[in-house]
Amino acid sequence: MATLAEWIEGTRPRTLPAAISPVVAGSGIAWHEHSFDWLLALLALTVSLAIQIGSNLANDYSDGIRGTDADRVGPMRLVGSGATSARSVLIAGLACWALAAGAGLLIVWLTGVWWLTAVGAACILAAWGYTGGKHPYGYLGLGEVFVFVFYGLVAVGGTVFIQVGQIPASAWCAAVATGALACAILVANNLRDLEGDRKVGKLTLATRLGDNGTRLFFIGTLAVAALGVVAAAWTSSWWALLGLVMVLSLIGPVQEVFKGSVGRDLIPVLKQTGLAEFACAAGLFIGLVIAN
Repeated sequence: MATLAEWIEGTRPRTLPAAISPVVAGSGIAWHEHSFDWLLALLALTVSLAIQIGSNLANDYSDGIRGTDADRVGPMRLVGSGATSARSVLIAGLACWALAAGAGLLIVWLTGVWWLTAVGAACILAAWGYTGGKHPYGYLGLGEVFVFVFYGLVAVGGTVFIQVGQIPASAWCAAVATGALACAILVANNLRDLEGDRKVGKLTLATRLGDNGTRLFFIGTLAVAALGVVAAAWTSSWWALLGLVMVLSLIGPVQEVFKGSVGRDLIPVLKQTGLAEFACAAGLFIGLVIAN
């Protein structure tokens, strides 16, 4: 149990913000459009959380059997550390995705939009393909692209669509903001693991950009997130600028990245950036509720 608790604590800075924030932000847009639905929002949250946890388990499994977690700076891994068998971790991941599929099918049944089944399948395939299969895109430097698409555009857009029936411009802007912050968490994660990934030949975007390039990219994702919040406010209500409360949580991460922190010193950056993503989504939601 202690091992599992350590794993949960280690993955929490990425899991909760990436899973919860898009649904919160999207539900804020739905509220502003007078179409908020508690049941659909809860089901969307279930899908998002289950896919994200399943993705973490699948990544643990795939990296573990490849041996790329043998020399790790970040939180412990279940397979790489030998704490749990690879088969058990894989089964747990598949169970999470089965839960996501069940909640997704219920959304499809309630909305009558059957093509959403294909979207859900694409999300699960993308979760597996990050480190799974023969040619994982996470090893090709494409992780940030997929995170932006699936934990930004798809997650926010999907949350809005199932409640509103369409995706207004404000939703796309909110999706850019949350997607960029989800990317920032991954960038910080890969910056922390930069040297270890180089040793095992894991070609993340960080190993391709190098140390300085990755730090600049991290700052760039934060700037895009801020612009996304401003655009969301411009296309909905200026109350949505409450999403910029995220800046308070980003002061520390920006300072650490600029001063050249490496390895374990970057772990707080992940946590604070994750907090910033949730603060952004919560600010958007509260602002758009006030606007009504």
